[in-house]
Amino acid sequence: MPRAELTLTVPEDTWIGAVSRRYDAATVRILSAFPGEDTGVGLAEVTAEDLPELLSDVEAADGVDSLELLGHRDGTALVQFETNSPLLLSPVQGSGVPLELPFTIRDGEARWEITAPQSRLSELGRQLDEFGIPFRVERVEQHVETDRLLTENQRKLVGAAVEAGYYDTPRQCSLTDLAERVGIAKSTCSETLHRAEEQIIKQFAESETAGPSLS
Repeated sequence: MPRAELTLTVPEDTWIGAVSRRYDAATVRILSAFPGEDTGVGLAEVTAEDLPELLSDVEAADGVDSLELLGHRDGTALVQFETNSPLLLSPVQGSGVPLELPFTIRDGEARWEITAPQSRLSELGRQLDEFGIPFRVERVEQHVETDRLLTENQRKLVGAAVEAGYYDTPRQCSLTDLAERVGIAKSTCSETLHRAEEQIIKQFAESETAGPSLS
C-alpha cells in the first residue's frame, strides 16, 4: 500500500496559518483531532519561547471558539481547542484517508504522513486542491504490509535468514545451516523461503508498475 509524506502550506487566512507564521520558531504538534459537521476539536502540544503571547493570540483568533490550558512546563503547553474552521481536517474527511497523528505545524507548514490505497491518495490530492491548500509530495513509496503478505512461519523464517546472513553477499549462512538454525527440514526451509520470496518479489514488481502518486 502506498505511503506518502506531504508538506502542506497552511493558508494565511486561517488562524493556525496566521499564528504559526507570526511565531515562526514555534512548533505545534497536533496530538489528536476530532472533526464535526462544522467544527473541530483538537489536542495540541505547543512549544515556543513566547508561549503566553502565542496562546493569547490563539485564544483571540477568529475561528477559535475556545482554548483550554491542560498543562505547562518549560516552554511547552498542552492545550485543547475548539475551532469553527477545521480546514486541515476537511480534505482527509472528504477523501476517507486516515490521518496519522501526531503531525507538526511550523511556520505555516504542516507535515503529514499518509498510508492509503492509490485511489484514496489521488482523492486526497483532489480535495487539497479543492480546499485551496497547496502541498508538495516529499516522498511516496510502496509500504509492504508483511502481516498480510506473509504467513507467520514465512515471516519468522525470512527474519531468521536475514539475521543469519543468508541474503548477504557473500552469503554468510547456507540453506542447510539455516534449516538447522530454525529446527526444520532443509526441504521445508527451501520451500517456505521460496514461497515467501515469491510474494515479496511480486509485491515489489506491482508497486514499481503502479507508480503511486497523488495525481
